[in-house]
Amino acid sequence: MSGIEGNTHVERKQVPLVVDTDLGGDPDDAIALVVAAGLPELALVVTSDEHEGRRARLARHLLNLLGRSDVPVVAGRDLGNTKDWAAEGLVPDTVPAQPNDVVAAVDEISANASGVRWLTLGPASNLADVLTARPELAERLALTVMCGALAYRDPERAEHNIRLDVSAARGVFTTIRNPWLLPADVTFTAANEVTPDSPEYALISRPGAPTWATLLTAHLDQWFANFHPGTMLHDALALALCMRRPFLDVVARRIELDDLGRMTVSDTGWPVSFTRGADYAGFRLWLRSRLERALDRETMSSLG
Repeated sequence: MSGIEGNTHVERKQVPLVVDTDLGGDPDDAIALVVAAGLPELALVVTSDEHEGRRARLARHLLNLLGRSDVPVVAGRDLGNTKDWAAEGLVPDTVPAQPNDVVAAVDEISANASGVRWLTLGPASNLADVLTARPELAERLALTVMCGALAYRDPERAEHNIRLDVSAARGVFTTIRNPWLLPADVTFTAANEVTPDSPEYALISRPGAPTWATLLTAHLDQWFANFHPGTMLHDALALALCMRRPFLDVVARRIELDDLGRMTVSDTGWPVSFTRGADYAGFRLWLRSRLERALDRETMSSLG
């Protein structure tokens, strides 16, 4: 990683972490949430691009299974999208609808904190709403965001997370100083893909795996059967960037978005800490170690 510090006024270990996720579609979000649940600083999960409250209920259920019932879940902005749902039947009816006041939840965790770390894994709608209601938070917020691409696979449109809410992305890049950005150019590669033949899948699907791992396996199976034969680890890699892991190559750049939300480099654009590459083998070793920790925590808990 380069020597870029970015947001040095916010020390990572001293501040609560918010994970803003469109959980329930592509299961890379769920993999990232499993890893995030092992962090004591995880303070809030907000769901983006909500699907009638189903994403928030899934987040609540998964966190409960991971022993993190202490972490509140809030249902964020619903953008009206209902496609690509890959968590059918995975949440018991007994899991209630979650609260939907994102600003109040952020107020609660930030009131006595030196700052807030925010990890955006979906569209930026929730963070844009928070910054509109609490503009003073911008100076205390360290943002890591998985979005955009300089060479998106479809040049006629923007990357998914930006495309869903271009105005929110613009507002966030305008407001937040030097966010850390992970583009799809880095995440969308076979070296970053989990399939049924991957060691990560074998790890969580092994006999006797805990309930959270069984849920995650079922989620992956639905995705593989109904949508794609693999899942790119966009969001787990974004969490690693948020944690400032050394296997990411980050440089200073300025970017801008056109009217469609397509990203380009520009000398007059917004300054960001831009991820231009990754050591995927190192990342995958780190990810498996984190999944093994989650499995070990469950084993120790069951032993009393």
